[in-house]
Amino acid sequence: MGRDPLIGLVGKPSSGKSTMLNSLTDATAKTGAFPFTTIDPNKATGYLQIDCACARFGKTDLCRPNYGSCKNGKRFVPVMLLDVAGLVPGAHEGRGLGNKFLDDLRHADALIHVVDVSGSTDAEGKATSAYDALQDVEWLRGEIMRWIEGNLKEKWGAIKRRHVSTKSTPVDTLQNQFSGYGSTAALVQRCLDRIKLTEPLEQWSDATIELVVSTFVDEKFPTILALNKIDHPDADRCIYRITKKYPDMDKIVLTSAISEVFIRKLVKQGYAYYEGGEFVTKSEDPEDRFHLKEIIDERLQMRIDALRDMLFYRWGCTGVIQALQAAARQLHLIPVFSVRNIHTFANSSTDDAVFKDCTLVKRGTQVGTVVRRIMGDVPIAFVEGIGGVRVAKTDTVDSGKNDILCFKIGH
Repeated sequence: MGRDPLIGLVGKPSSGKSTMLNSLTDATAKTGAFPFTTIDPNKATGYLQIDCACARFGKTDLCRPNYGSCKNGKRFVPVMLLDVAGLVPGAHEGRGLGNKFLDDLRHADALIHVVDVSGSTDAEGKATSAYDALQDVEWLRGEIMRWIEGNLKEKWGAIKRRHVSTKSTPVDTLQNQFSGYGSTAALVQRCLDRIKLTEPLEQWSDATIELVVSTFVDEKFPTILALNKIDHPDADRCIYRITKKYPDMDKIVLTSAISEVFIRKLVKQGYAYYEGGEFVTKSEDPEDRFHLKEIIDERLQMRIDALRDMLFYRWGCTGVIQALQAAARQLHLIPVFSVRNIHTFANSSTDDAVFKDCTLVKRGTQVGTVVRRIMGDVPIAFVEGIGGVRVAKTDTVDSGKNDILCFKIGH
């Protein structure tokens, strides 16, 4: 991934996508300044919570990031998010705004599918009751598949002829077709390795093409299911059905985006403390550690009590931060900290702030690639790791390994 990762939020109208985006973008949650519409896709900066290197070296008091924030070793790193306007069944055939929505997804590296598990909205986002949200999980993937499959089959005759006449490899031929979706030759090779095809491309049947496209969708668009509105009284039924069919819990997160936004408003107004999943109001803070205001509005107190009963006591958290973390895990993202002084971790002799810069890269990326990503065309004589040990540009990065680097400029 030679650029900043982009995580797309997708789902039907009224599923809670924009609310989820609001809850993931700290600046938006505080100021409400980011504009949202239902016509064009919206990009925004979200904040991914990671474990900061400052905690590893006992320097949490000195950590002051250039971007995002860090408190007690929990750092919020900027990551780009894409909110695509609500998709409806049949979008690949032009329903709604049709292929435009699907086309916007091709830029995303991973998807968070926000699924309304309350059962209160149908496939098009209209009010109903007892709707089976399992259908939403299946039709969205189906829309992406039929979109790509349709584009491929439409030109399949010409693709086969060119493949034979140029004596191309299946990887080269498919990459020419999939490049518009942000594919790479390595990704296409992984797809073919997974399905282990032996028949020549020009002899592929419709079933084989469908298998190739299905595998490509899995590789290109790793998807997290954010089962949203879990605090709704009827959510349990849909949650059970979805998790029974899709038991991989690494790809499922239970969320209540509207609760996250509500809690942050309480914090901003001074009625609550909320950090690391800990939610405290005045009545739970007799020692006045957090200097909170007393809640005198009875309706507000009732809403907070309901929030505790339906969300925190049952599920433990709103799940919003965890959804973004799950998407980052699907992309194998890790933080790399670049510093000017590898011994103090500071960037200046006059400023004692440490670990000011952090970049998200894919686990296993070579150090030389990280250098180019961060420094561009600036000539680098050598790279140092912890303790001033020189690091080869062919070495790879991982959590706790070559994830703190100092670049020495020169030829």
